[in-house]
Amino acid sequence: MALSGAFLYCPTVTPNPSSTPMRVDIDAVREQALACTRCALSEGRTQVVWGKGNLDGDLLFIGEAPGFHEDQQGIPFVGAAGQLLDKLLDEVGIPKSRAAVVNVLKCRPPNNRDPAPEEIESCRPYLDAQLAHMSPKVIVTLGNFATKFILEENIGITKARGQKYERRGAVVVPTFHPAAALRGGRFGGMSTVDAMRHDLTTVKETLASLESQPDESVDETEQLGLF
Repeated sequence: MALSGAFLYCPTVTPNPSSTPMRVDIDAVREQALACTRCALSEGRTQVVWGKGNLDGDLLFIGEAPGFHEDQQGIPFVGAAGQLLDKLLDEVGIPKSRAAVVNVLKCRPPNNRDPAPEEIESCRPYLDAQLAHMSPKVIVTLGNFATKFILEENIGITKARGQKYERRGAVVVPTFHPAAALRGGRFGGMSTVDAMRHDLTTVKETLASLESQPDESVDETEQLGLF
């Protein structure tokens, strides 16, 4: 399907950690996303799933794509996987008020199949805009697709999970997708749920460590190129 219309967020502008922070009109991008027809997923969706939580916070969770319940409600992680994530955040002691939750894809793939490469590329500018607006201190990638998207490496989640990477001016901590954790299984002598709990503890410790560091941010901002 041909791309529709001029895109508000310029995907060729890459945030530079050494430059002043860049701004994007996230409300305008959201409005464009809600009417998006950039790929064939728009033909079968019920609703675009933009995100939930605090896009002005310092912690961003990135999942793969909406499922059935998310497509119906227009909100990410509202099913059993979202309930597990909320439960683990409460257990670890990470306030949900400081976090946002989004997906690589904003529309549900048929039968919850894996995202196709062309769908990821069509949706890329929306996630790039969310990242540029939010400038999170910590990014938690949930599962393979989000991890590969952010790390820009062909690395599996079983190898990447629990480790810390630096990308896009943030610390990235990959972990299992909660839907995969609900299916059971074990990893490194622990259940996938316990592995997620361990990784989220790393996230909490990382946030605390970053908060104790001097704030080197600047007040001036630079407007992102829009067209």
